[in-house]
Amino acid sequence: MSSCLMAMLAAIALSSFLFTADPKGQLVISNFKVADAKVNSRSQEVGLARFNLTADLTSLFHWNTKQLFIYVTAEYNNSDGTHNEVVIWDRIVLRKEDALVDVVVPPKYPLRDMRYSFKKSSPVRFALKYNLMPYVGALTYGEAARTEPEPFPPKVGKL
Repeated sequence: MSSCLMAMLAAIALSSFLFTADPKGQLVISNFKVADAKVNSRSQEVGLARFNLTADLTSLFHWNTKQLFIYVTAEYNNSDGTHNEVVIWDRIVLRKEDALVDVVVPPKYPLRDMRYSFKKSSPVRFALKYNLMPYVGALTYGEAARTEPEPFPPKVGKL
C-alpha cells in the first residue's frame, strides 16, 4: 500500500516539471535614497527604495501549486568585494487570482550593509524573484524582472 502511494506521489511531483511557465514582470525604481540612521546605538547608512511593480505570475499556478512566495531583492558588492543579496519586499500569493500584481511599494525592509556604509559599493540591481511551493515535489525558484545597475545615491541626511 505505501509503495503504491509513494509511486503516485513521485509521479505527481515529476508531472509538475511538464508545465512550462513564463512569468513576466516589470520593476521600476521610483525613489532610492540613502540616509544615516541609528541602529543598535551606532550610526549606519540605510538604503530605502520605493518602486512600482507590475507582474503577471498566473502561469506559475497549476494543479500542484500550493502557494507562491514573491520577493524583491537588492544585489550589490560591498567595498571589500562581498556579494550581497538583500530582500527589501515580499508577499505570499495563495490564489491564481492574486497573481496579477500591480503595486506601488514603499520600503518594507531597509537595505543595510555589515560595513555600515555603502561607500565604494558596486551599483545595485533590483530583481523580482519567486519561490513556487508545490503540494508535492521540489521547490522551484525563478526570476520575473530585473533592473539595470544603478549607483548608490549620495546620503540625504538622517532618518
